[in-house]
Amino acid sequence: MNDYLTRAPEELSERAQYFVRVHGLRLEGLGAAQYRARWLERGIPEAVLDRVEAFDEQWGGLVLPPAPTYEGGPKKLCPDTPEAAPSDGWWFWAGDQRTAVPYGFMIGPRGEFGLGTSRWVPLHASVGGWVESVALTHHAAKCAKQITKVTGDDVDALEVGSYEPVPEVEGLADTWWRGTDSLIAVYTGQAEFFSRPDYRTAIVYSGLDSWGLRG
Repeated sequence: MNDYLTRAPEELSERAQYFVRVHGLRLEGLGAAQYRARWLERGIPEAVLDRVEAFDEQWGGLVLPPAPTYEGGPKKLCPDTPEAAPSDGWWFWAGDQRTAVPYGFMIGPRGEFGLGTSRWVPLHASVGGWVESVALTHHAAKCAKQITKVTGDDVDALEVGSYEPVPEVEGLADTWWRGTDSLIAVYTGQAEFFSRPDYRTAIVYSGLDSWGLRG
C-alpha cells in the first residue's frame, strides 16, 4: 500500500474502504488507553472503557471529506470522556463539530452514531454506517446524471416502495434506498432532534448505471 493511502477498517464495504484510503486522512487519535485509570476512578465501568478504546483504535484520528448534512459531520473522529446517556447506559463523543451546530456527534450505548446533547437521535447503528453513508454520497454524486433535493412534506411524496434499503449504511434516522437507476438518501435526524418535520431532507441521485448503483 502506498504511504499516502489511509488505513481503512476491513469491516467496511469495498466502496467505503476505497473512499477512506484515497480521500481520508489519519491524524493522531486520543490515545484513550492512557486515561483508563483516571476514568475508572470516576466510576466509569470497564466495559464502557473497552468500547472507547476499541473506537479509538479503529477510528480515532480519521478525517473524512464533509458530509452533505449536519454541516459536514465530525471534523475528526476522536472519543472523549464517557458520560451517562440521557436514557440509559453510557455514551461518548465521536468527534468535534466542523461548524457551530447545536448538537454533538455521539456514540450511543449500543454503538450507534448519532446526534446528542440533552436529546439523543441515533442516525446509524454504528460509526461504520456513518462512514458508509459519507462514502456513498461522494460515489453517487460523482456518478449521477441528475441530483435533486427535496425537503419537508415533499419527502413523503417520494415513492420508495419498489426500492430496497442499502444495508451497509445501517440506517436508523437516516437511510439510503436503491432503485433500478437511482439512489435516494433520506435524512430525518435534524427533524427528530428539533421536532421539526419541515427539516426532513432527501437527495435523489438519478441516472445511475449498475456501477453507480453499487460501486
